[in-house]
Formats: sequence, C-alpha cells, structure tokens
Amino acid sequence: MTHPFDLTGKVAIVTGANTGIGQAIALSLAAAGADIAAVGRTPAEETVAKVRSMGRKAEIVAADLSTIEPVQRVVDETLAKLGGLDVLVNNAGIIRRADAVDFTEEDWDAVIDTNLKSVFFLCQAAGRHMIAQGSGKIINIASMLTFQGGIRVPSYTASKSGIGGLTKLLANEWAAKGVNVNAIAPGYIATNNTTALQADEARNKAIVDRIPAARWGDASDLGGAAVFLASRASDYVQGHILAVDGGWLAR
Repeated sequence: MTHPFDLTGKVAIVTGANTGIGQAIALSLAAAGADIAAVGRTPAEETVAKVRSMGRKAEIVAADLSTIEPVQRVVDETLAKLGGLDVLVNNAGIIRRADAVDFTEEDWDAVIDTNLKSVFFLCQAAGRHMIAQGSGKIINIASMLTFQGGIRVPSYTASKSGIGGLTKLLANEWAAKGVNVNAIAPGYIATNNTTALQADEARNKAIVDRIPAARWGDASDLGGAAVFLASRASDYVQGHILAVDGGWLAR
C-alpha cells in the first residue's frame, strides 16, 4: 500500500509555474512523485529542468491565461504529452495597485480575466476530464484577501473573493463525482507580486509585526499544503480554503 501522500503516476498541471509560488508547488508535487505540465506565458525552463532532475517527467505548455483562448489546449496538450491529468493547480495571477477612486477599467478587467475568468474555464476543462475518469484534484490559489478587504487592490480582492466562492461551488457540484476542489490561501509570501510591499519600509514592518511567525513566508512553505490537497490524504476534504499564513488570520 502506497503512502497517502504519494503522487507517483499522477500528472499535475501547474499554471504560473515559472517562478515563485507556482514553481515551489510544482517542485513539491514532483518531489512527491507527480509529473508536471508547467503552464505559463513565460516558458518555465528552470522549473522543468529541476523536475526532470528528480526523475519525473515535465513539459512546458505555453499559454497566456489573460484570455480563455488557450484553456482547452492546455488540457489537451497535457494529455498528449504526459498521458493523463489528475491534478490542476490554478496559480497564475496578476495584481494591479491604485486607490479605488483612481482604478481603471483596464486594470479591473485584466485582473479579473486572469485571476477569475480563466481559472473557472480551466477548472471546467479539467473538470470534464476528471469527472469522466471518476477522480481528480483541483487546487485554486486564493489569498488573505479572500477573507479580508485589503487596500488599493480592488480587482485583486474581488478576484480572490471570487476564487473562494468558486471553490465551494465546484466542490458542491463535483464532490460526488470523485473530484476534490479546494484552495490554498497564502499569507504574505516573498514573491515578485509582493516586491512593492517588501520595499515599503513602513508597510513591511506593519505586516511582519502582525504575523505571529514574525516573518514573510517563503514560496516553499506552500509545498506541503499542495501535496496534501493533491493526494489521497485529502480525499474527504472538499470546498476548503487552507490558509498558509504564519498565523495572520489567527491574530
């Protein structure tokens, strides 16, 4: 009997796998045994090389998820190149910052299209395959702003609040069909998306002072949660949003 966290023989799509959270999750899934389809606008060459160095299969699937045009192709290409699809991690996302009174329609649409619209339609495309095979794991990347309002990021907050609701809706529809749909809500993780906050001395201090763990998270801190939600260990977990936040929400 295999270990409940073993992903040997599984195939995982990870979007935004080039750097940061996406790369860390892809490497963690590979370390647990999964083969990886690394999806993104920028070819995830480093991620693929690292996965292959572990003895796992890995393929680059080029896709600009600012529109839903490539969604079905992502699934089809993964099936063709890696021979299956068992796990989908919707990590790709963007953020735009401005005061709410100045926020533009362009910035609103860009964030919602990438962070919410494309996520839903990729869930749909992967979900059709998973429902047909009677099993699958979908992991959406939520945020602290799934629970809180934040400031100066109205479209990002709306998109991540939407991810929370979408995760629960899909779980309601697909749990009985063998497909688990859950989300991870990272706390303040040191990535390209948070560079501006880290560089703002006052904001950075305020953030760290509130985190019980007293530090920014590293992208690798999310790996264990991803492996759990991708594996048999989470078979009875449905519609859950797992905060990996150093205790932020507890304070």
